[in-house]
Amino acid sequence: MVSVILSDNATTKTKFKYGLELKENPNASTPSTNQEQSLVKIQAAALNHRDVWILKGMYGGIKLGSVLGSDAVGYVVDTQERVLINPGYGWIADERRPENLFSILGLLPLPGTLTEEPVLFDNDDIVPCPSHLSTAEAAALPLAGLTAYRALFTKGLVRKGDHVLVTGIGGGVALFALQFAVAVGAHVYVTSSSPKKIEKAIELGAEGGVNYKDENCIQELKTLLKGNLLSAIIDGAGGPLYKQYPKLMREGGIISNYGQTADVKGVNYSMSFVVKNIELRGSTMGSRKEFKEMVKFVDEKKIKPVVSRVWNGLNSNSIDEAIAMMSQGNQFGKLVIDFSQSTIPKL
Repeated sequence: MVSVILSDNATTKTKFKYGLELKENPNASTPSTNQEQSLVKIQAAALNHRDVWILKGMYGGIKLGSVLGSDAVGYVVDTQERVLINPGYGWIADERRPENLFSILGLLPLPGTLTEEPVLFDNDDIVPCPSHLSTAEAAALPLAGLTAYRALFTKGLVRKGDHVLVTGIGGGVALFALQFAVAVGAHVYVTSSSPKKIEKAIELGAEGGVNYKDENCIQELKTLLKGNLLSAIIDGAGGPLYKQYPKLMREGGIISNYGQTADVKGVNYSMSFVVKNIELRGSTMGSRKEFKEMVKFVDEKKIKPVVSRVWNGLNSNSIDEAIAMMSQGNQFGKLVIDFSQSTIPKL
């Protein structure tokens, strides 16, 4: 059984500031007598941009020897129940902020999910997996689904009938935000630099989209809105369009920002936002309570995560190809490595 371990002595082709080793994890979990924890055998794990940022040394708290991966579906060894794992640790229920030091699976001292070895998790962070999801779809859900759920509902206050803009469609969080908003009856519009991604978003329920690189994109959005105004913008990019957003938003509108990948200098928040009472709200991941609410929502609405590609088997080829595709950023949906054939439960 192997794990994907962060190393400065890489044995795979993936080499940024750090690399990866596929080997047995010397810190692998062992059965516990603690009744509040359970061993979980992971069957599939999805990648996130966070994994690439860690490899590039562009993330806080990096520790060599960590098993990478934050998303997973698996089964509880003792009961054989198929489950999802809350990717966050230390945030229980407060809507405002974590009650304790918050951390995410995939960096020590927490375990990671890219492993064939059983992993010990707190029972409170283990949630039954909706039965309508395939193995790959289930693995794709936790981190991006939780981030989107909080950004859209807790922070963005999106409800039926709202007009909502989701930026950067194609990434996991943006796609979940689109799917979740459509599921509650909101009118959704998207941005992308790819016409094909906009077309796929429309197939998923978006009412239209614009190319954010087009100098006329704001006017094109106005045309799509047909006189309506945006109640919320769910944004993971930041960038220069911010200064024009008040033209599209109703008074009291909300921008829910979960990332600023377009420009490290931040965003422009001017008096044009203030006079319209437009709020800019930061949103990061979410609580255990929100995770359970998100999984219940996905189950009730029978939402199926968008998966861009699946690799079979946890090996150097699958991890190298998946990391390379993630770093290029051309995918539409999640990237999943399915190693369920090596972790089939014994019935």
